[in-house]
Amino acid sequence: MLTMAANFPHPLPTGWFAVEYSDELTVGEVRPLEFFGRDLVLFRDAGGSAHVLDAHCAHLGAHLGVGGEVAGACIRCPFHAWEYDGDGECTNVPYGHVPPNARVRSWPICERNGLVMVWYHPRNEPPSWEVPSIPEATSPEWSDPQRFEWTVRTQPQEIAENVSDSAHFRFVHGTRNVPSTESTFEGPIRHSHNPVSLDTPRGPVDGAVTSSAFGLGLVTVRYQGICETLQVGSVTPIDEETVLIRKSFTQLRVDGENPSGGVAEAILRNVVGQLEQDIPIWESKAYRERPLLTSGDGPIMPFRRWARQFYDD
Repeated sequence: MLTMAANFPHPLPTGWFAVEYSDELTVGEVRPLEFFGRDLVLFRDAGGSAHVLDAHCAHLGAHLGVGGEVAGACIRCPFHAWEYDGDGECTNVPYGHVPPNARVRSWPICERNGLVMVWYHPRNEPPSWEVPSIPEATSPEWSDPQRFEWTVRTQPQEIAENVSDSAHFRFVHGTRNVPSTESTFEGPIRHSHNPVSLDTPRGPVDGAVTSSAFGLGLVTVRYQGICETLQVGSVTPIDEETVLIRKSFTQLRVDGENPSGGVAEAILRNVVGQLEQDIPIWESKAYRERPLLTSGDGPIMPFRRWARQFYDD
């Protein structure tokens, strides 16, 4: 079977991508990461700020995330105790002088909506747009998050295109009809609206799904018509062939309590089940640069024209 790297014509896209949930990275914690085909290190310094650096020490190449420790505002190498600040500058060599140009790459970071986000650009250009605030994601009026994740052999664009592929909702996910998808595009943001039918313990219920994509790495999906639900989804490239998908769900509290069971649980089960139905298709499909389309397919080509802006070439 062809890998997606061989089967997909575009390189990794530019944009903001989630590397961790904020509440899962405590002060003083160090994490090794593998994203964008690179070894990285994530740490939260003593002041509470998160940082992402290239993983390997400029000295003799030790991995800062494997045995490294936080020292104030810096991370200390486990091999010879060289220290690097959040900008990647070496600030201390405990047994000698700091050599000129002793540094590692520091990645632009944004901690918002309960996510630690990293800006990726193949030529290391600075961010050209900001991560928006999602009020419900951190509101006390909304429930504690329920989180799911998958590692999938595909590319971010293939996942994001699903929203524009109206017909697959009927034939893959079993909706009662082919929904009519309306999409608008504003710079790096895409808004889409789908009327849908959701299966619940009470039977099928008509509702609507409104999604907003911020680049190819972050999406919000609001499920309306029954139990109000927000999904914050992220797709982060691990390498050219594989992505990490995270989905976090929060629902409007009822009398101050988290919704449980019944319709609230059915929505999550339905959405997670749909994604798992998509995975074998994503992992085995061929990308058609110029697909044969018919009426009712949805705004696939407008979506692809919008997505082109995230590729440096």
